[in-house]
Amino acid sequence: MSIIAWLVLGLIAGFIASKLYAGSGQGAVIDIVLGIVGAFVGGFLFNMLGGAGITGFNLYSMIVAVIGAVVVLWVYHAVTGRRNV
Repeated sequence: MSIIAWLVLGLIAGFIASKLYAGSGQGAVIDIVLGIVGAFVGGFLFNMLGGAGITGFNLYSMIVAVIGAVVVLWVYHAVTGRRNV
């Protein structure tokens, strides 16, 4: 996947995960960063569990990235001490 595709996938995954997890976004830049990191984390987790990781710009990869982004958001909130709203 190209860098632009990773950014778009990360932005969408970060936005969806922040809405699922906290009810409001952390800001565009943080949503993108957490979404991209979440895509890597989700891909790693799915590979560890025997599934396929990020396979391209498709619905399956979006689900993997969102799950990873939720995990990253959970860690982010645990480290920064922020609570769910």
